[in-house]
Amino acid sequence: MSTKHEQILRYIESLAVGEKISVRQVAKVLEVSDGTAYRAIKEAENQKLVNTIERVGTIRIEKKKKENIERLTFAEVINIVDGVVLGGRDGLHKTLTKFVIGAMQLDDMIRYIDAGSLLIVGNRLKAHEIAIKAGAAVLVTGGFDATDEVKQLADEMNLPVISTSYDTFTVATMLNRAIYDQLIEKEILLVEDILTPLARTVTLSPEDSVDQFYEVNHQTSHSAYPVVKSDGTLVGIITSRDVVSNPDVNTVGKVMTPGPITVNGKMSVASAGHSMIWEGIDLMPVVNDAGVLEGIISRQDVLKALQMTQRQPQQGETIDDIVKNQMKAIANSPEKIEFAVVPQMTNQFGSLSYGAMLTILTEAGSRTIKLQKRGESMPENVTIYFIKQVQLGASVTVETKIIHMSRRSIKLEVELTSNDGIVAKAMGTFQLFEK
Repeated sequence: MSTKHEQILRYIESLAVGEKISVRQVAKVLEVSDGTAYRAIKEAENQKLVNTIERVGTIRIEKKKKENIERLTFAEVINIVDGVVLGGRDGLHKTLTKFVIGAMQLDDMIRYIDAGSLLIVGNRLKAHEIAIKAGAAVLVTGGFDATDEVKQLADEMNLPVISTSYDTFTVATMLNRAIYDQLIEKEILLVEDILTPLARTVTLSPEDSVDQFYEVNHQTSHSAYPVVKSDGTLVGIITSRDVVSNPDVNTVGKVMTPGPITVNGKMSVASAGHSMIWEGIDLMPVVNDAGVLEGIISRQDVLKALQMTQRQPQQGETIDDIVKNQMKAIANSPEKIEFAVVPQMTNQFGSLSYGAMLTILTEAGSRTIKLQKRGESMPENVTIYFIKQVQLGASVTVETKIIHMSRRSIKLEVELTSNDGIVAKAMGTFQLFEK
């Protein structure tokens, strides 16, 4: 039996692309609490099923296939450029194939505009009309408006007309950055790309006899199997070693290892492989957020996948700039900051890179020193004495504590946590600038 959370996600997925949804609507239709509906809608947003736009609401969008992940929807464009919808609101779910900068004569511009493209242009009113009639959306830069005729035409053709206060060059740079971010994500191999799906996974239940283990072991020659309840929830794993170590026990539930180490489909293959080697296991169950089994991966699967993985391209922006932009202070806890791991902060395996980690530690230390009214500082040395894999998209909290302070230097302890677990600990010494 599926959970309410899963039922809501299936309901959202069944909605027509472009349809608006709300917490109250979902709560009423599926007879759940507003809190349950809100959490499920946020999960749908993480899964790229919906997109929330200020002053527009939450709309169902087309879930992009991984090979087309570099295409942006017009709804995503609005969020990227802090835009306002002037017309064509019903077309926000559509994806753009390319964008064109309108910096040429109108006759020449027509040759570059086609259906599915996005024209980036200022207050050239005739260009707005030409683009819409050619099947393209329009992004008006400089905060300018469009004519009522263009807005009406956009509504009729379901082609968005968006206005942003940024200039044309800045907008083009922002869209390039967003597309590049998604290209990086595309290159990262995830567990869901290599897992053996549930339909092809041999499982046992806690009530099965040990004889049934021997039977499937003889048929498949595998040495380990997930143990699941009738609703698909993973409860343990049984291996040949478990059976041999308990010769007098007759049921799988009494022999299995409960609470096995699992992996989520969105985790990178490299991180999963690291865990398998660290823990010394050959098979790892893949579960969803509700603990329901979705499949398995083996150490052999991981090794084959990593052999085929290619290195990612170089990023064009400095780690320092990206880290500083990501770090946000936590309300009511000035000593803590949080950030999300974005693509440029990862290594070729999709985990937070060592260089980004050092930048985070030094930035956090400098910020703590400023909070103590000690002015500017420079890191003298930073030693990371504990570190774990931190995945792309993970939310990380950084807490810095001062352990010693003198007139010219400060020693700090920095702790990074994610999902209530420690992912890194470090010590740092910072030299204070003379005032």
